[in-house]
Amino acid sequence: MIGAVNLGEFSVRGALRSAGSMVGGAALAVIPATTLSISSRLFDTQAQGIISTFVMAGTFLGQLSFAIIVESRLSTPGTARRVTFPRWFVVLGVVASLMVMAAPLHPALVCLSVPILLACLEVGRGVSVAERRDSQEMISSLAVGLGAVLGLGLAYTPYAVLAFIPVGAGIGTATLVRARHMDHEASRADPSIRNWVLLDTAITGVSYPVVNALLLGLIGPVQAVLFTAVSTVTGLLAIPLTFMRLRLLKEHSPLDIALAATALVGAVGVLIVLDVTGLLGFVFGEAWRTTPMLLPLLAASAWRAASLPTTITFTSLRRAGRARLMTGLRALSAVLTFGLAMAGVLSGQLTLVFVGLLVAELASAVLYEVVHRRVLGRSSYRGAH
Repeated sequence: MIGAVNLGEFSVRGALRSAGSMVGGAALAVIPATTLSISSRLFDTQAQGIISTFVMAGTFLGQLSFAIIVESRLSTPGTARRVTFPRWFVVLGVVASLMVMAAPLHPALVCLSVPILLACLEVGRGVSVAERRDSQEMISSLAVGLGAVLGLGLAYTPYAVLAFIPVGAGIGTATLVRARHMDHEASRADPSIRNWVLLDTAITGVSYPVVNALLLGLIGPVQAVLFTAVSTVTGLLAIPLTFMRLRLLKEHSPLDIALAATALVGAVGVLIVLDVTGLLGFVFGEAWRTTPMLLPLLAASAWRAASLPTTITFTSLRRAGRARLMTGLRALSAVLTFGLAMAGVLSGQLTLVFVGLLVAELASAVLYEVVHRRVLGRSSYRGAH
């Protein structure tokens, strides 16, 4: 219907809403980078290395929280697949926001608060995207993004000690906005599916904090900081992938797949420009400026982008209720990922760590597709609801 601005299955209005929500995800991605950047202005290298490990742990905690609260419900067939932002999580997020505002008093406050904040942001955004609360999500993302920008600005002035205050204020505001009353109740997750989803997430996500900790112990704090910095920066590519995953867990959408793929290409271009112009070195400080970072950045970008096909097959199997099967597949992928990443760690080359992650992701894509075709059939992506 051309007159209704629909081109087949593609709606311009839907595309604009999806694109706006996807762009809002950048606010979530900048918080780890902002934390590392501000920490580089306030604390010594050893403290920065420890904080970088807690940032990775926070990402893992966010994944686990998302799996329990959001993904397990979206993966349960035969329900309305509705999700809400739990009140107790809102309280934790607000308390952690206040803690990070006092971070200059001691780096331990950053270590304690950042994992909670990242988990709260992950769950809050996941609920908003899944329930298509686009206006609310745009306001929340603006608050987080504005807080991060103000914090980064203060970090490079004589008032750097105040830099975490706008960051905490922005996250606290976003948390309260996302906690606005919903007219529905959360769907009940099938306990067996929830357990498999949680196990899946734990197995898959634990590799990266462990790799970061081993980098800290075996190679030193500089490489640990750089690993977290590169992972954080390329988290820009994870924004469209996470968005697509949320949408596809509810229903198959060629529009959202196309938007995610387009956004991935654009994001890689942005990262290359940021590195070549020296902006990333400015943000992450001496560790980035004194190390050739283009190759690790390209390898990490390729690794992130390679998860597009695995996400499509993954969500199709999840919608079909094959959580147990997916857990087994993801466990195999996790073993491969950890083994290849550790080979890179032992080589002492950051680029090889990300190359190992890339090879593991590509191998996983092939494995998932083969299993998907055998279990659900070649053309079953649309029908696996």
